[in-house]
Amino acid sequence: MDVNAAVAAVAAIAGLCTGVVAMLAFRLSERERTRSHGAPPTTEATLPPGVDTVLSVLRSSAVVLDDGDGVVKASSAAYALGLVRGGRLAVEPMLTMARDTRRDGEIREMELDLPRRGRGLGRADVLAVSARAAPLGSRLVLLLVEDLTEARRIEAVRRDFVANVSHELKTPAGALSLLSEAVLDAADDPEAVSRFAGRMQYEATRLTNLIQELIDLSRVQDNDMLSNAELVPAADLVTEALERCRQQADSKHITIASGGVDDLSVWGNRAQLAAALGNLVENAVNYSPPHTRVAIAGSRLRVQGGELIEIAVTDQGIGIPETDRERVFERFYRVDPARSRATGGTGLGLAIVKHVAASHGGEVQVWSAEGQGSTFTLRLPEPSSARDRHLAARKKRDGLGGTLHEPAEFLDSPEAVAGPEPHSTRTNETAREVLP
Repeated sequence: MDVNAAVAAVAAIAGLCTGVVAMLAFRLSERERTRSHGAPPTTEATLPPGVDTVLSVLRSSAVVLDDGDGVVKASSAAYALGLVRGGRLAVEPMLTMARDTRRDGEIREMELDLPRRGRGLGRADVLAVSARAAPLGSRLVLLLVEDLTEARRIEAVRRDFVANVSHELKTPAGALSLLSEAVLDAADDPEAVSRFAGRMQYEATRLTNLIQELIDLSRVQDNDMLSNAELVPAADLVTEALERCRQQADSKHITIASGGVDDLSVWGNRAQLAAALGNLVENAVNYSPPHTRVAIAGSRLRVQGGELIEIAVTDQGIGIPETDRERVFERFYRVDPARSRATGGTGLGLAIVKHVAASHGGEVQVWSAEGQGSTFTLRLPEPSSARDRHLAARKKRDGLGGTLHEPAEFLDSPEAVAGPEPHSTRTNETAREVLP
C-alpha cells in the first residue's frame, strides 16, 4: 500500500508539472502571436518607403512622432536644437500641435522662441523657430522645424541699416537745401555767399564720402571680392595709408611713424586691404590731439598651425570707453558723434575694416585706455596659407555651384577656436616702440 501510494503521489506531481509547463507554453505562444499580429510593428516598418532617406537630407530639423507621442525618427539637427530629449519631444507647444494634427489630419504651423542651449557664448538667449506639423500615414506625425534666428537677425540689421542710411543721407542733403536758400537770399552780400558756399562744399564732401563708403561696404560684402587677389607688400599698404592721411595729419601737426613692415606681405585684394589700413590710420589721426604721434607697426606672430601677419595702428588719442569697445565695429556707431561730425566721419570706416579682415580670413582687434590712446591690430593669415585656403574655397564653391560665404577661422588652433585675446600685448609694445 505504501509503495502504491508513493507511485500515485509521484504521478500526481508529474501531471501537475506537465500542466504548468503546458500553460506557460500556451501563454508564451499567445503572446508571440499577439505581438506578431495584433501589436504595432517595429518603428522602422511604420515609416513609409523613402521617408527615412528624405528626412536624412532635409535642411530642416525633422521629428517623427508615433501615436503614443514617442519619437520614431529625429534628425541630428533636432537634437542639436534641443527638440528631442530622452526619446520624447521636449517642446510642449509643438507636442500639442502634433496631437491636434494627429486627431484631425490638418496641417498646422506656428512660430515660437525657444531657450538657447549652451548660453554664455555671446549669442542671443533664445532661438526663433518656425514649426510645421503634418500627418504621415494614419498614425504618425511629421514635425519640420526651421531655425529663424539668423534670418531675423539679418532682417533687423537690414532695417537698422536702411534707417541709418536714410538718416545719414538726410542730414547733409537737408543742410545743402537750407544753405542753397541762404545763398539765394544773400545774393547781394558776397561775403555771406562765400561763407555759405564754403559750408555747402563741406556738406557736399560729407555726402560724397558717405556714398563712397556705402559703395565700399557693399564691395567688401561681395562674395567674390577676392577674385583679384594678389601678393601685396605691407609697405605698399602703409604708403597708401600715409598718402591718404597726410594732409589731415599735417594740419594737426601729427607725426606718423612706421616700422617692421618692409619684409611683410599679405595675400588679398590690394584696394580693399589699402582701404582697411587707411581707415585705421585716418581714425587714429582724427581722434588724436594736435602735436602727437601715430605709429604703424608690422610683425609676424607664430601660432599653432601657422603664422599671422599683424599690422597695428597706435595713437595717443582720447581712447575708447570700455562700454563702447565691443560696438565700435558696428555700422554707423560713433563713440563721440559730435567729434565724428566735426571730422566728417560716417561711422562706416571700422565696419569696412571688420568686413575686409573677415573676407581675407583674418580679424581686427582693439585695445584702448581712456586718456592714453588706442591700438587697432589687423591680423591676416600668412600669404601662402591664405592663398591655399582661398583657392580651395573657390574650387569647392565652383564644384558645388553654391555661394562662397564669409570664411571661417583660417587656423585650426585653440586660439582660433576659443577666440583671440582682445589685444596682443607684444604687438602693442612694438607699436609703442615707434612712439617716443
